[in-house]
Amino acid sequence: MSRFEKLLKRFLSKPKHFTYDELARLLAGFGYKKVVAGKTAGSRVAFVNPQTRHIVKLHKPHQKPELKQYQLDDIEYTLRNKGVIQ
Repeated sequence: MSRFEKLLKRFLSKPKHFTYDELARLLAGFGYKKVVAGKTAGSRVAFVNPQTRHIVKLHKPHQKPELKQYQLDDIEYTLRNKGVIQ
């Protein structure tokens, strides 16, 4: 099993401690690139897949690097809805 497959399996298991950096690596594995919007973007980040033009938007977590459970749920729903994961 590759590192990416392990990361995807971990993401789908809904861990309580899934970090923003892990999510960035997961999305990069699916071909998404982080959009740099400039200095005024604040904690809002977006990842875009250049081939499909699909955008995943979220707020980068503050103080703790872990994402909230609702964020993981929303991202999983979006990726499943777009057919990125089965």
